[in-house]
Amino acid sequence: MIEERYRPGGVNPALVTPFTRDDEIDEEALRNLLRFVLPHVDGVVPCGTTGEFVNLSHGERRQVLEICIDEVGDQIPVIAGTGAASTREAIQLARHAQEAGATACLVVTPYYLHPSDKGIYQHFFEVARSVDLPIILYNIPQTVDAYIPRPVLEDLSEIDNIVGLKDSSGDLPYTMEVLEMTQGRLDVLVGHDEVVLPALAGGCSGMILASAQIFPEIWQQVLTSVREGDLQTARQLQMNVQKLARIFVRYGGGVAVKAALNMMGVKVGRPRRPLKPVGGAMVHETRAEIQLELEKLGKITPQQISWAMPKGPLADRFSDVGIAAEMIDGNGIFLGSATEGEGPETVGIDLIVGPKSGPVGEAYARQLTHPSHGYEALTTIAEPNLTVKPSALIVPTVELVNLRQASMVYGPTQAAVAKAILDNIEQKIIPLVALDREVMIAMATIHPRALDRHQLYANVHAAADKAVKMAFRKQR
Repeated sequence: MIEERYRPGGVNPALVTPFTRDDEIDEEALRNLLRFVLPHVDGVVPCGTTGEFVNLSHGERRQVLEICIDEVGDQIPVIAGTGAASTREAIQLARHAQEAGATACLVVTPYYLHPSDKGIYQHFFEVARSVDLPIILYNIPQTVDAYIPRPVLEDLSEIDNIVGLKDSSGDLPYTMEVLEMTQGRLDVLVGHDEVVLPALAGGCSGMILASAQIFPEIWQQVLTSVREGDLQTARQLQMNVQKLARIFVRYGGGVAVKAALNMMGVKVGRPRRPLKPVGGAMVHETRAEIQLELEKLGKITPQQISWAMPKGPLADRFSDVGIAAEMIDGNGIFLGSATEGEGPETVGIDLIVGPKSGPVGEAYARQLTHPSHGYEALTTIAEPNLTVKPSALIVPTVELVNLRQASMVYGPTQAAVAKAILDNIEQKIIPLVALDREVMIAMATIHPRALDRHQLYANVHAAADKAVKMAFRKQR
């Protein structure tokens, strides 16, 4: 049996499996990925969930593992994903891992046809007995639809070559109970990217994460900070990557991780069908959020974006909707304007109000019937199928070039403008006679990098409220 007990810990990326355009294992891309992560990690884990192991043949899993071992050599441990639904297959894969020279095996809970607690114990027991390699158990109820029962873990921890548990549940009470029950007989590694800090602080020895191939150096800093008792630094580091961590967890199976790596120039191809990189498991908005978060972390060069708040006289800011400054005086038209916020959540609202029968009414109709690509106007609604009165259009002043930007305008911006109008009706700033007589056009300037929907809503509401009050108070 094992001469020296292997203690899993540190930062270990759950590697994606690169594919060629012909849907074959891309050996060159896999070696490049290994070279990319090697300076920053304590081990690598091929053929796990992020590696799409369920969509790989046994031959492909062997191929991926052998490439990893050949590329890494004895520099760091290679923890082979050898889990399978059947005990027989898991044993075959574990034996190959031992023959190939892997450091340890990662074995997932039996899935699809769920065994009893006794069956789960027997599965892991037989795999462990079949090889001399250290075994790391793998708890991932999100995909397996079952936890490894805590009493079963306690019994399994007595087996010599079962040395660790990767817990991807994100269930901290479960993690803490495992740590308490096994009393150091198992090294527990957190496998849920969103709870790394509390899991490490609770006693986990390290991590196996999809995100550890995107920003392993940050997780190393978190691990070091926790070990040194500097929780303030660790908290800030975790918060810096929390949105990306959440995205990677939500879109498991390597979909989002592959998108991020490809953006970073580490080409790993597409996920294997039925997973889709965009339009299936992951929407365009999420892809844009990944890009912006990678830019914030310095992983990719920020795109150059032309953006500025409108300047000059307020009366000149409505020419794009067909209302020239000279058309305003004498036509019962009133203006309001305000800006709120800072950074990417900075917003500006320029408001024009006028009779339906005048230039504002004509511009309102023209915007609906002849929309400008990238600047499409949107009616303001309080709730589905219920438009506010006075009828109001929101017209973006910054071109919408992706769905994430569009969702910021046709989402929190729309809702916030509607709420500001309703608030001012309730406060009697907008007179009741104006509800059917007048229309409004709100020129909304939203930063192209806006990401915080809650803060954006608050800023748009505040700016729209000020603009409405400015315009209608001038009518008095």
